Parts: sequence; C-alpha cells; structure tokens
Amino acid sequence: MFINWTFLLLFLSFFFFLSFLMTFYLNSFFMIEYLLTSILSLEYKLYFLFDWMSCIFTCIVLFISGMVMWFSHEYMFYEKHKISFCWMVLSFVMSMIMLILMPNLFTLILGWDGLGLTSYCLVVFYQSVNSYNSGMITIISNRVGDVMVIMMMIFAINFNTFNILSINYLELTWGIFIVIAGLTKSAQIPFSAWLPAAMAAPTPVSSLVHSSTLVTAGVYLLIRFDFLFQVEIMGMILLKISLLTMVMSGINAFFENDLKKIIAFSTLSQLSMMMMILALNMPDMAFFHLIMHAIFKSMLFLCAGFMIHNFLGNQDIRTMSNFFFFSPSISSCMLISSCSLMGFPFIGGFYSKDLILEYFLVNSLNLIQFSLLMIGILFTFLYNFRMIYYLLLKKSLNITLIKSSYDYFMKYPIFILTITLILTGNMFMWMLLPNLKIIFLIYFQKLTSLLAIFTSLMIFLLVKKLLNSVSNLNFFMKMWFLSDLTSYLFLWNFKFLLKTSLSDWTWVEMMGPLGLKSLTKNKFKMLFLSNYKSVPLVLMLMFLTILLLI
Repeated sequence: MFINWTFLLLFLSFFFFLSFLMTFYLNSFFMIEYLLTSILSLEYKLYFLFDWMSCIFTCIVLFISGMVMWFSHEYMFYEKHKISFCWMVLSFVMSMIMLILMPNLFTLILGWDGLGLTSYCLVVFYQSVNSYNSGMITIISNRVGDVMVIMMMIFAINFNTFNILSINYLELTWGIFIVIAGLTKSAQIPFSAWLPAAMAAPTPVSSLVHSSTLVTAGVYLLIRFDFLFQVEIMGMILLKISLLTMVMSGINAFFENDLKKIIAFSTLSQLSMMMMILALNMPDMAFFHLIMHAIFKSMLFLCAGFMIHNFLGNQDIRTMSNFFFFSPSISSCMLISSCSLMGFPFIGGFYSKDLILEYFLVNSLNLIQFSLLMIGILFTFLYNFRMIYYLLLKKSLNITLIKSSYDYFMKYPIFILTITLILTGNMFMWMLLPNLKIIFLIYFQKLTSLLAIFTSLMIFLLVKKLLNSVSNLNFFMKMWFLSDLTSYLFLWNFKFLLKTSLSDWTWVEMMGPLGLKSLTKNKFKMLFLSNYKSVPLVLMLMFLTILLLI
C-alpha cells in the first residue's frame, strides 16, 4: 500500500513541477473559481490558485511525502495499525495542499484546522502517556492559531470577500491576527513548547511535519500576506521575536541528547531565519529558504529514522556511536544534510542561507540584534558539530545493539533526496530569484560565516568534555522554561478538574468569583514562595526586558 501511494505522489509531484515551469516562464497564473452559495451580497466561492509559488511548493510537499511513504514501507512494516497510519499521513498531506492551493479564508480554515487535527492523531499514534501529553500541548497551542484565522474570517466580512488575493488593505488588527496565527503554526516564542513535544510521533511523520507541512504553514501564510510588513512596526516585532527564538532553539539543541529533538530545535532555528528575512520584507528570499530547508531537513530526519530503526528505538546520541562503520552511505548522507544546514559552500542550503546572512549584514541592525544573530549562527554550527561527533566520530565502549537490516526500502529515499539536495540549490537560486541584487560586502563581513564555522569548531573541541557535567542547567535544556510558562499552569488545573468527582465542584463554582480568587491566591503563593516555581516568572520578566531593549 505504501509503495502504490509513493508512485502516485511522485507522479503528482512531477505534474506540479511541469505546472511550475509553465507558470514561471509564461509569467502567468491560473485560477479556478466555483460558486458554492451566496448569502445576501456575500458569495462563498471555492478557489484553486495555480501560480509559480503554489505549484513549486505543492511539488516539494508531494515529493517529500512520496519519499516518506517509501521510507515508511520498511519502518512501519511490523506496526499493527500501519494502514490507519498511511491514511492519516495522506489526510495530513491533503490538508496542506488545501492550504497551499486555495486562497480563500473559508477553505483556508479547513486546511489549517485539518493540519492541527491530523497532527494530533499522528502525535498520539503510539498511545502512551508521553504521546498523550505531547498531543495535548500540540493541539492546544495550535488552537490559538485556529482562533486567529476565524477572527480573520469575521473581519473579512467587512471587505465583502473571503478571497485572500482581493485583500490588500493594511489594517493593524487584521495584521495582528495574521502574525499571531503564523507564530503559533511556526512555533515562535512564546508558542515554541509544542514543536519538540511533537517528536512523540513516528519518525517518518516528523520528517514530513518538520520539513514542508505543518511548521511551514505559518511561514507560507505570512509570505502570502507580505504586504503587511510594509508597516514598520509589524516587521520590527516579528524580527525581535524570531531573533530570540533562534538563540533559544540553538542553545537548547546544543544541550539536548535526544536525536529527534536536536533536529526539531534545528527546524525551529531555521524557521526563525525565515521569519527574520520576512520581517525585512523579502518574501521571495524567505520562500527560497523554505524550499531548500524542506529538502535537507526531510533528508536529515530520514537519516535519523534509519539510525533509530537500526538501534532498536534508541534515540540518545550518547549511546549511538560508531554508526559510520555500520553504514558509511547513510552516514555520508547525514553529513551532507548537516553541512547543508550549516550553510557549507555549494551544498543546497548554502545558496539560501548565505544569501540571507549577507542581506542581514548590509542592513542596519543595531548592536543587540546583530549580536543575537551571531550567537544564533554560532550555536547552529555547535549543535551540528556535536551531533556529528557523537553519531559518526566518537568511539564508544558502550554495548550497543544494532539491527542488521539489508532492506533497501529505507536507503533509496535518502539517496534520492541527497541527489536532489545537491542539484537543486543552484538551479532554484537562479529560477526563484532572477532579479537578485548584487550584494557588496567588505572582506571581514564576507568571512563572517567561515569564521563562525571555525570558531564554533574550536569552542566545541574545548568544551566537549564538559558536556556530560551540565545536567543541572535546566534553564538551557528546558527552552527557557517556556513549557512551564505556556502549558504547566493550565494543564495542572485541567488535570485537577478531571480528578474531581464531587458534584458541587463544577465549572460554575470553580470559574466564579470565589474560585478565581482562590486560584489567583494559590498561584501567587506558588510562584513567589517556591524557589523552583518562581524561576519561570523571573525569566518571563527577563524576556520582556530583553524584548524592549532590542
């Protein structure tokens, strides 16, 4: 079943690639319009937009989905519910395609909400307590974005249309709704807690979610509404939030030991980079990096899935050493994808990432913003060097169980993605950015990326022996306590209400004046009288202070 769907998805991907070539070189687009119904003067129409951006993005989504289905044929071979898993993945892909091809708020909410619902089903696929908690954090965080899209629909009635392309009116309230919706879906601060929690899903799903579907939906929505960033305050707010998210994700990835969570934090870092360049009103450059990131991140996740599968489910990088001697080909592919993530010259990610960094260097960033950018780039190299060192270079004396798998169903998709990554970087740069301006940098600025590579390598070699003694650095290993700030207080009360069986402890009494007074009093005592619980409040005050200083 997986193989049949693989061929169908690849065929559709090839069809949309031809559509991209036609719309791009003809400099045109096609729109299919179907009238569903009309109420008074408001018409409910179904739109299908085929322009170069939607066609190439749909092509990439279908191509990666085909590779994931091919990989899942062996990875999920012994799963009891693999048929339902296949249908959930397909519904997930269809929701994303609806979001891409239908520029209508009425159908946008269907794809937007469909992504949230199917992602919850996939996160809780393994049916454990950890999966349940991760799924709850994921779906509750994404509910915020769904509410924002619904509010956008309510405001769109004032324009007498639900068509996104017909709305180009700059309104602050409208822009706030769109930005918050994009921040929740792309897991920017303060909605970052759900993204590493979603790693409870099977690895093929993680490859699909963190490359081209769920987390990129927010970036794609903001690219479509790029006229909002002509307002200076909108771009300034988005730039500050994305810079802090990039630093936070890089630090957490450096101190993390779970392989999938390290790659998840790297996804968060790259999403922040897309948001940063989008805040400077460069949507084409952000879309180019989105495409390249989708290719090398899906490849990186599939390599990690191959390792986890052969290490019998183990995800701790400290016990996954010597893999290069077991599978040199997959190790080489993982090294290529990691180098692409770091922006190593002439590999796919280099063409988009180096271009973005050069554009930042010629723009007027203040000292704090430039420092945060350099720290984020430095930690990007650091956690990649650490991951490569533990997985491929370190010789461990631990007794490690390795499953000898000679099935090539998991290797072929990785090889195809590797070839695609190497060949498409230069091609897409000249195709998607034909009017690119020449950027002139001084000698020191041009060497900034290379200096960051060598500096991070030297720092890693100096501190690698200290990595095992930082287990008490909870601030860096728990996303600046964002999980506690965004979920703990609410989920604790929800669990408390579920355990309550007395009939007089109802929602009315709990949420009434006395209940709210008691709740506020208890939370005040918990935050200020407990040493551990007071840390999130202090960190939130620090976060707001830094945000004001940027």
